[in-house]
Amino acid sequence: MPAAPHGAERAGAAVPADAAGPADTAPATDGAPVMPAEILRLRHSIDNIDGALMYLLAERFKCTRRVGELKAAGGLPPEDLAREHEQIARLGQIAADAGLDPALAEDFRSFIVTQVKHHHALIAARGEGDVPPLDIYS
Repeated sequence: MPAAPHGAERAGAAVPADAAGPADTAPATDGAPVMPAEILRLRHSIDNIDGALMYLLAERFKCTRRVGELKAAGGLPPEDLAREHEQIARLGQIAADAGLDPALAEDFRSFIVTQVKHHHALIAARGEGDVPPLDIYS
């Protein structure tokens, strides 16, 4: 199989982060499209960020599960509307500062909080308030 032109690789091929060269979108000799190296590097970064987000969400849910357990043990309701309003304002400002649409931040927050409330309600219904401290490093 012929080598891809300098600075380009076939879709799905690994490209080192320090690979350099001009982007070349000419088709390969066998007709398969050539993917510019920069796109492949960016996709690799996107994949890493997506993975990090999943681990961050897992850690966040470990913490919110513990909050739910503590709320259940203390007879507190699964939701805290005052905290929600504070978070909406805080995350909206963070999104704006980061150059993101605050509506996107609110959609993301709303999705997560909906899941958290659901889990808190399940914890309260099962009476799981008397549990050992959560090990968030496991």
